[in-house]
Amino acid sequence: MSRRLKPARIEHVVDGEKLRAQLTAAALDHIGDETALRRRALQLLHGALFRGRMIAKERLESGENGLAVARLLGQVADEVVGALYDFTTVHIFRARNPTAGERFAVVAVGGYGRGELAPSSDIDLLFLRAYKQTPWAESVTEHMLYMLWDMALKVGHASRSIDECVKLAREDHTIETALLEARFLAGDREVFDAFQARFRKEVVEGRHAAFISAKLRERDERHARAGASRYLVEPNVKESKGGLRDLHLLYWLLKHRYGVHPAAEYVRLGVLSEGEVKSFARAADFLWTVRCCLHFLTGRAEERLTFDLQPELAHRLGFADRERQPAVERFMKRYFLTAAEVGTLTRIICAKLEADQQKRAPSLSRLPTIFRRPQIEHPGFTVEAGRLALKSPQTLSEDPVNLIRLFEFADRHDLDVHPDALGEVTRRLRLITPALRQDLAACESFLAIAASPRNPAKALRLMSEAGVLGRFIPEFGRIVARTQFNMYHRFTVDEHTLQAVELISHIEAGRYAREHPLSTRVFSKIINRRALYLAMLFHDVGKAGADQSVDGERGARSACRRLGLPEEEVELIAWLVRHHLVMSDIAQRRDIGDARTVAQFAQLVGGLERLRLLLVLTVADIRAVGPGVWNAWKGQLLRDLYRATEAVLRGGRADEDSVASRLSEQAAQAREAAVAALGEAGAVQRAWLDALEDAYWLTVTQDDALWHLKEAAAPGTVRVAARTLDEAGVTQLLVHAPDRPGLFAALARALAEAGADVADARAHTLKDGRAFDIFSLLNAQGEPFGAAEPGRMANLLERVEAAARGEGIAPRSPARPAPVARRLAAFSVAPWVRIDADGSAASSIVEVSGRDRPGLLADLAEAIAGAGLSIASAHIDGFGERAADVFYVQTLSGEKLHAPERVSALRAELEAVLRKGEPEAPTSPARVPLAVAPASTAR
Repeated sequence: MSRRLKPARIEHVVDGEKLRAQLTAAALDHIGDETALRRRALQLLHGALFRGRMIAKERLESGENGLAVARLLGQVADEVVGALYDFTTVHIFRARNPTAGERFAVVAVGGYGRGELAPSSDIDLLFLRAYKQTPWAESVTEHMLYMLWDMALKVGHASRSIDECVKLAREDHTIETALLEARFLAGDREVFDAFQARFRKEVVEGRHAAFISAKLRERDERHARAGASRYLVEPNVKESKGGLRDLHLLYWLLKHRYGVHPAAEYVRLGVLSEGEVKSFARAADFLWTVRCCLHFLTGRAEERLTFDLQPELAHRLGFADRERQPAVERFMKRYFLTAAEVGTLTRIICAKLEADQQKRAPSLSRLPTIFRRPQIEHPGFTVEAGRLALKSPQTLSEDPVNLIRLFEFADRHDLDVHPDALGEVTRRLRLITPALRQDLAACESFLAIAASPRNPAKALRLMSEAGVLGRFIPEFGRIVARTQFNMYHRFTVDEHTLQAVELISHIEAGRYAREHPLSTRVFSKIINRRALYLAMLFHDVGKAGADQSVDGERGARSACRRLGLPEEEVELIAWLVRHHLVMSDIAQRRDIGDARTVAQFAQLVGGLERLRLLLVLTVADIRAVGPGVWNAWKGQLLRDLYRATEAVLRGGRADEDSVASRLSEQAAQAREAAVAALGEAGAVQRAWLDALEDAYWLTVTQDDALWHLKEAAAPGTVRVAARTLDEAGVTQLLVHAPDRPGLFAALARALAEAGADVADARAHTLKDGRAFDIFSLLNAQGEPFGAAEPGRMANLLERVEAAARGEGIAPRSPARPAPVARRLAAFSVAPWVRIDADGSAASSIVEVSGRDRPGLLADLAEAIAGAGLSIASAHIDGFGERAADVFYVQTLSGEKLHAPERVSALRAELEAVLRKGEPEAPTSPARVPLAVAPASTAR
């Protein structure tokens, strides 16, 4: 980690006087030769800049904190810009008797104006004139800019008079912000002082409320662009919520309202406490350290902490592996704790600015426009400016249960908690002792929050940010700010959990009735909704242990017993936590038309209440992983599994024979319904319909069956057709062609070359020896393939038809973009193959998991075909960088794969396919192996 080194004296880095003397000597040596003089001046200036940059880099690598490095780089730039100004005005465009119109100053603005400069950031300059532009000032400005550009510096610049600056700043808060940080560099100091006086008087004074409102609106828009959560696992260290820009915002607000004061002055004025000043400095030090390391590591103004950079940064910042937490996850946890600290500071400072203004500023809070003054039935609480506050700091110390009650009352009355109260809570976390965790009143208060009929996540998130949730529920505390180093999860574990809790409340309120009609209907039948909310709160606490499901069950059981829940409810919650991944795994990676699959799942669930709870839990869990993870196809699979299992549980028997009999009856009913719907055509095609096995009828709708028959009955040896299924969220592709060994693999290759992702595939062989295969296709964005791109759809159909005819197709796979390849290379994904002959009654189940890449499905299918096996169905899934595919296979004689030597050979061949194209390992020692079964890493 960074540490304070002895401050570097700027003359030991860049000696400004010596640099000016060298430039003067160069001017004397090259009189009359402007080209040689320019070349020598650039050499000297660039050399000083380069030396300063190298010394700054060395100090950062030696442990200096990033803020000190940024200030050192700012000082280096000051010396170079100042020397360049003197050189330009003395040796290039000297004004021996400058007029009043030729008086101007060079001013640093923006972040450079604060004296902080990241290694690859722009240098923002204002060429400030007293009056209108003159030829001399224009020449000086132009010469300086060209020299700076020739030094490969990125320069943001403006040339304005004092009048123009004042006018534009009053019209544009962005310009006002940049000028708020203005700092004199060179030229006429009186011009700069005159500007400062007018700026403060005509722009700043009396306009604080408008400025604060505008900056907070800008912040909200910036957060929306960068991602609304501060817990994104690839955050932007500058722009994301809780990043450096939020610290800059606080600096702007304080400076606008109170003027220029050192930190100690803010303490003296009562604006900030000493603890808050230290918190501000601590956050700035860490974020600047990360940012400077990012710039030096990449050689550019990179602000995003991408997966490929995180391990190297963790190593450079001194983080090491500890037990089950790799260095990279420890580093990112420190980042997210810092981001949370910035969020706390934002709340506190905005509240104090609001109070200081003696009026309500709507943009400073998230409260309704009209104040409500509810009657608070607790003597220690009151309402201030629409927020729940403490009447006295002693309210907490006199009765520590109030640490929990504060959030219960805020939820009950739909109030925000006053930042001052949150600050008092944070300072008294030591009051949360083992005794308080078992206190009956505290536990009842917490349970009221966790199962609130409103949105429990709102109060729980406040509790988490204040540090209360992790202290009161230590099991949850172990996952606070914890990251998972993979490309599947988009948020930290605690943020994912709270978002999932919020999603459950939205489903309960009917807000997802269109996207999740079954979950919405099922919710009203759930008997123990508290168990559902608590199971979701605890579902990932096992991620701090070795086995997520087992450790999660143990943690949930311990927490629930401590909270005083009835033993029956404790066991229900523990069961849900233990099995919270099962339903999604079976729905997405198993053949739901297989009687054994449904029977085993029904036996595991055991009852309708558990099935309902598990469905809602699963839907919310998947959606909360991050944007783009959920799609309508996953919803369709879950609905299919739910309905099949519900029918079994209502029937009373869940043994395999009974389930098979019931499924066979359902298939027969579906077949007869299709025949009836077809009328006369159904009777004509009866033989074809009877040739389709039961598994087909159990996994298609009647609409599907009618469309399939229509397309398959069309004339031609080979028939290929596609349509978009909006409700399922996929494009369904039908292939009806003469069967042959390796046909499925050839079709998968054609789909890969066309750029389609296969979400699901089912292969059927009819009695006449023809293949009838159905694929569900998505594009790279998880949307139905070709729905908005007819050209791509036509290309796909052409390729698939050629493959079905046995014709060769020229490969045309698009190369994976280099940035994505670099991010994927950051992960070590060990190949994983399992071959199970018992999971299905008719087929062997082949599970494979490894690094995802274009064409992987085709390669796997070709390997299976090469082993003399046919594929009955394929279930395709992925978790970020990891592919997780399942194939139901049979020998060419229609039997399971039993021979040990064939099983071993197939496993070896599939592992070789998974290793194909494996990128070289990064040199960082922080690289994390992920050699675990995919089912345990799903969510």
